[in-house]
Amino acid sequence: MQTENKKIIIFGGGKIGRSFIGQLFSSGGYEVVFVDISLPVINELNKRGKYEVVIKSDTDKIIIVKNVRGVDARDKKLVAKEISDASILAVSVGLNALPHIIPLIADGLKERYELNRKSAIDIIIAENMRNASQYFSEQLSKYLPEKYPLSDLVGLVETSIGKMVPIMPEKIEKEDALRVFAEPYNTLILDKKAFINPIPDINGLSPKENMKAWVDRKLFIHNLGHAATAYRGFFYDSRFQYVWEALEVPRIFSTVRDTMLQAAALLLKKYPDEFTTKDLTDHVDDLLSRFRNKALGDTIYRVGCDLLRKLGPEDRLAGAIRLAVALDMPYDKILKALIARFEFRAKDEKGEMHPSDIQFTKIYEKGVTEVLKKVCGFDETNFPQIIIEGEQMANKLHLLRDY
Repeated sequence: MQTENKKIIIFGGGKIGRSFIGQLFSSGGYEVVFVDISLPVINELNKRGKYEVVIKSDTDKIIIVKNVRGVDARDKKLVAKEISDASILAVSVGLNALPHIIPLIADGLKERYELNRKSAIDIIIAENMRNASQYFSEQLSKYLPEKYPLSDLVGLVETSIGKMVPIMPEKIEKEDALRVFAEPYNTLILDKKAFINPIPDINGLSPKENMKAWVDRKLFIHNLGHAATAYRGFFYDSRFQYVWEALEVPRIFSTVRDTMLQAAALLLKKYPDEFTTKDLTDHVDDLLSRFRNKALGDTIYRVGCDLLRKLGPEDRLAGAIRLAVALDMPYDKILKALIARFEFRAKDEKGEMHPSDIQFTKIYEKGVTEVLKKVCGFDETNFPQIIIEGEQMANKLHLLRDY
């Protein structure tokens, strides 16, 4: 059901939802409807019908995002009604919130199906996760009727979210609940093959044929490089607050770059038809330049926190090491970044650690091997060399502060 008035429903009125997805589709002529549980955000959206995105660089630029409104996610009937006549959906809520919004989407799809059994819709999955379409398919199927033609009516569009959005300082957030800071980068890479309806004609959308390669590029170069910067920066000087501060240290800069290039070599071997050495080297250098954006004010805490998730078996560092083992490629620099990560204890502006990081420290008290096994998923049967090398590197880091 492609309505005459184009409307996108975005689950998640947070930083990426507002600064990136909402901003792109608003500029493309869509009405933007945010579904969220934050009443201050929802109320302000409905009161103003617009908000500001401040692009942080040498000279700040303000983008006014118009034609927006909000819906309380707890109003299930209204959410389903909004989905029933939407042009497209997007999800940007974070992995932990996905189980809560899947049933809402399913209810909307059912109502849509009752109105028109041929009404197809695409869902842009704006989450940093691998195999996102498979996850959504499996989870939606639990809440949809057995005979609902999910693959025919719902396009599950994976993305690569490369836009960096810092945590808003509490003082600024109190002044304006909707204003959000973001970097100038404004390209949304998404899966060209996953769309059922025509791909929206919007500046900033960059459809790709081999989406898996681009998701891996984001995870194993961008996320990996960001993480390596945060952990090495904190390890070098726990007083560092910003990502750019860490990269001002020549030794950290060169080490992070070498780590990213080691990961890039993995992608070059896995996807030789998608990338070239120059492509990936240029990408690494562009990312490092973006990481050094002082105006953005991106913090080491934001980039590094949530250790239990970011140290997971398929995530940025452990996942890259797994890929290296599978390809019989070097991973020593990546493993060093992973081990340095165990020392991460950064705190937010209130002086508090992320809850996940507090849980991590309790696991780490039992030793490096415990973390490698229980958090990173490197069992002694399939990855004995990782356990051994990890212990050896950890001893060097403790004794020598060796980078």
